[in-house]
Amino acid sequence: MKQDEDKLVPIDSHKVFAISGEAGDRVNFTEYIAANVRLYSYRNGIDMSTKAVANLTRQELATALRKSPYHTNLLIAGWDAHTGPSLYWCDYLATMHSQNICGNGYGSYFVLSLFDKMWKKDLSQDEALEMMKKGIQEVKARLVTAPPRYIVKVIDKDGTRVVAEV
Repeated sequence: MKQDEDKLVPIDSHKVFAISGEAGDRVNFTEYIAANVRLYSYRNGIDMSTKAVANLTRQELATALRKSPYHTNLLIAGWDAHTGPSLYWCDYLATMHSQNICGNGYGSYFVLSLFDKMWKKDLSQDEALEMMKKGIQEVKARLVTAPPRYIVKVIDKDGTRVVAEV
C-alpha cells in the first residue's frame, strides 16, 4: 500500500477529485477527465462548472461500464463563481449525487455519521478543519490499514490550497 500518494487530484484551479480504487484505473481515469476538461476550456474559452465536470465524469464512467469499467470511486469538489462550493459523489457504477458531506474508501464507514452530525450550512473553515481532524482521528483509531498521513485541502474563490497535513 502506497503511503505517500496524494489522492486529491487537481482538475483545474478550482476543482479536485478525491479518488479511491485500483491504482491504474485511478490514475488513468482522472488524467483522462482532467485532460478533457482542459480541452473544453481551450476550445470554448470558459471553464466547466463543477456540476458539468461531475456530469462528464458520470457519463464517461457509464460509457466505460459496458466496455472496460474503471474500478474507481470519486468525489468531485469545486468552487464556481456563480454557484459557490459544490461536492459530488460518483462511484464506479456511474451513480452520481450532490452531497454536503461524503467520503470514499473504508474510512468513510467510520466518519460519515460523525460528519453528518457536525455539518451545518454556514460551516467556517476552522470548524471544517476541526471536523476533518476528528474524522481522521476516528479512522486512525478504528481502521487497521489507516494511512499515517492525511492532506487537507480547501477550495474557495482563491483556488485550491493545502491547509493542513494531519
